[in-house]
Amino acid sequence: MKRVFIFTVSLLVLGTLARVNAQEKVTLVKVGDDVPEFVVEMFDGQKINIKDLKGKIVLINFWATWCPPCQEELKRVQKEIIDRFKGKDFVFLAISREESKEQVKKFRERNGYTFPMGLDPERKIYSKFATATIPRNFIIDKKGKIVEIEVGYTKEAFAKMIEKLERLLK
Repeated sequence: MKRVFIFTVSLLVLGTLARVNAQEKVTLVKVGDDVPEFVVEMFDGQKINIKDLKGKIVLINFWATWCPPCQEELKRVQKEIIDRFKGKDFVFLAISREESKEQVKKFRERNGYTFPMGLDPERKIYSKFATATIPRNFIIDKKGKIVEIEVGYTKEAFAKMIEKLERLLK
């Protein structure tokens, strides 16, 4: 019985390590790195240069309209992130990966979203950060350094991300 338990625990640990290792292989940046330079065209046509956001805490969120975890996460963004940190040195920068403006427009209308969204139809920006997996969140500090990377979506991880933002914005 004890051997079965040890074997089962060993398999769980190895599985977790394999997933973490796989995520590290598809993530091209690390905590402590400077945020890669990019300019994103927003849904409204405005262009945002990440360099111009130095001095603010930035949450970069890569997502897609077809991604169920992305949809779950985006449902929480307006109230729990944008409204919560309004008036602070904070920018939520949602960037749609590999989708046309028309696809994003339909998604925004269907969900009633009005917050700014960036477009990365050719995956040029995303490819500076990772090679696979969304949603993906990167918290950038006021100096332009990556201080947190979150891959996927869970309620617990979302709550931790909010706590991290609160600490950085104090």
